[in-house]
Amino acid sequence: MIVVTGATGGLGGATVEHLLKRIPADRIGVSVRDVGKARHFADRGVRVRQGSYEDPAALRHSFQGAEQVLLVSGNDPAADIVGLHRNAIEAAVAAGVQRILYTSQQAAVPGNPYPPSRNHIATEAILAGSGVSWTALRNGAYGPLDQVLGPWLRTGRITQPADGPVPYTDRADIAEATAVILSGDRPFDGPVTLTALAAVTFDDLAGIASGLAGRTVERIVVEDEQWVADQTASGVPEEMALLMLTWYQAARAGFFAEADPLLSELLGREPRSAAERLAEPGAADGPV
Repeated sequence: MIVVTGATGGLGGATVEHLLKRIPADRIGVSVRDVGKARHFADRGVRVRQGSYEDPAALRHSFQGAEQVLLVSGNDPAADIVGLHRNAIEAAVAAGVQRILYTSQQAAVPGNPYPPSRNHIATEAILAGSGVSWTALRNGAYGPLDQVLGPWLRTGRITQPADGPVPYTDRADIAEATAVILSGDRPFDGPVTLTALAAVTFDDLAGIASGLAGRTVERIVVEDEQWVADQTASGVPEEMALLMLTWYQAARAGFFAEADPLLSELLGREPRSAAERLAEPGAADGPV
């Protein structure tokens, strides 16, 4: 049995959908906060049990009988993320799980100024000391491009801080590859990186956007302090703006510059590129 946490979220839910195409439903379980939100899986034969990282006893029950567990990382900046991940790992070990897969982040390495990378580094260390086999899926940035670039089609501008090359990756591709790993026979030990095949900058994306729009889309570089001030003036909490700024700082320091071919190998095709995603309807409808 394979148990997926966070199965009512975007990545976890999509991974379950891909697993259902590859293995029988009675070999799939989900551990979710609200079992009512997973009824669509239960109706298709998936085992649904309640579990949350705050409740180790419930987690042990939801992991019972699993050979593998996919731990989808938490993202609440106010929570003790590492402590919650430790709860989940210890519950999986206590339940007799043979392999834990964890959704980490590309460039979860010392020195990365993006604070979530420290949570991933610490969690990977807990996994390494857990005594069971483990795989850390260091996923490339897979957020919606409209959130990254803003409303470029409406404004004719990509107005963000200085950046660096990033292999922007499609979440759907990450979910499919995760299901391939979970349902396959090939072991992946330790960290592996899953990204699109090419890293691009905002300058590159401005050129692509210009071709799609049929007019010039400018790349406007904003100083860090001004960008934070503009974000807070538009209603973004300052803490969130400062956190996002560290991601741009990590990008321009080159932490995300290396693309990896493994995702393409697992999919048996090229992952969707940033250019393909940018061409989709709605991809330019970001916030003002």
